[in-house]
Amino acid sequence: MLKPQKKITKKEIKEDKLVTTYFEAQSWLENNKRLAAYIVAAPVAIVLILFWWHSKRVEANDTTTTQLAKIISYYDAGQYDKAVNGVPQEGAQGLQAIVDENGSTTSGEIAKLYLANSYFALKNYDKALQYYDDVSLSDKMLTAAAYAGEAAAYEAKQDYEHAGKYFEKAASKNMTIVSAPDNLQRAAMSYAAAGQKDKAVDLLKTLKKEFPTSSQARDADRLLAEYAS
Repeated sequence: MLKPQKKITKKEIKEDKLVTTYFEAQSWLENNKRLAAYIVAAPVAIVLILFWWHSKRVEANDTTTTQLAKIISYYDAGQYDKAVNGVPQEGAQGLQAIVDENGSTTSGEIAKLYLANSYFALKNYDKALQYYDDVSLSDKMLTAAAYAGEAAAYEAKQDYEHAGKYFEKAASKNMTIVSAPDNLQRAAMSYAAAGQKDKAVDLLKTLKKEFPTSSQARDADRLLAEYAS
């Protein structure tokens, strides 16, 4: 029996890329000795290496954006298997390959969210959880979407305690009328299903207070009566 592969952490990936970048930069300096000869102070050399590394990152991000644009139509059409694996005959690289190659770029992180959503749609919840958990974006709405996706995957696995936790995180990350009322309601329902009705009641009260005009708030009284009984 094959041994399960060890999951590589973000830290290990970053360290590996840093080491690779260091040796690539050294090679560049070796091949450009005349330019390097003008670099006297060590801090200047460090700045040069960082500038070189940044330019490589920008290039990778631009490439990833182009690749993502080619495959996203399959995702939008609900062709999730093609979205994950790509369509080579049409020059469309799959989300999995995009993430494997450039997942740490900004566009790569967005591709990671699409990849997680695709695995969720294909009912591969463990894979979905792996990539939802690995998404790292500064945008609040997209981060909240990743949390909500992770919550839905736990919900599908009937792990209601974790589902409640991540629906709650999704709501708190983006407390707007667009998504928070639904995430608060689903968090409450998940906690109730996990037997944590006190948490469910607290979230429903928050829902009524923060978003009183939402459809979820109008339904909160029914749920509060149910959980209080």
